Amino acid sequence: MAKLELAPLRRWDDFFPGSERFAKPDVKDLAKWNNRVVSNLLYYQTNYLAVALVVFFAVGLLDPLGMLTAMAVVSGVFLSSGWAGQNRAIISNLKRQNPTAFMIAVMVASYVFMSMLGSVMVFLTAVAVPLALIFTHASLRLRNLKNKLENKMEGAGLKRSPMGIVLEALGQQEENILKIQNFLEGNLKE
Repeated sequence: MAKLELAPLRRWDDFFPGSERFAKPDVKDLAKWNNRVVSNLLYYQTNYLAVALVVFFAVGLLDPLGMLTAMAVVSGVFLSSGWAGQNRAIISNLKRQNPTAFMIAVMVASYVFMSMLGSVMVFLTAVAVPLALIFTHASLRLRNLKNKLENKMEGAGLKRSPMGIVLEALGQQEENILKIQNFLEGNLKE
């Protein structure tokens, strides 16, 4: 297995080259759109991390106490759920048999604790705004040859990156993409 590598920070004129390298995705071809998003997430991952950190810290500067409170609550809930998933059989079984329900329970618990402390909107803004920016850029940015090559190397296992590991954990393999595409196309035709 290849060692973990962080992708280089891409030049600004590569990240935002001009309107000719951006195009609206074809929403009728979900596999192609998904491939574009995954490719851009892999290729520009360090740029996306920089954008997310800038927005996260900017929101933190606007309401530092709310941000620290929200980060402490989310960290505590995730660490507790991770510990419980390893040390409690019933939670471990739930995590293994129904990971979606487990993640929803963790997110609901985080939301409840943050709402009790009044930090929900601060944290949601700090997380939702960067995610929206990243998804929009990844959807609209056309791929280039270097982007496609990086994606093939990641897919072949010749290279490992943090975003590649996250996408793999989220199930972004080709067979899962095809299942999702077939399901959505079947529902759109009906």
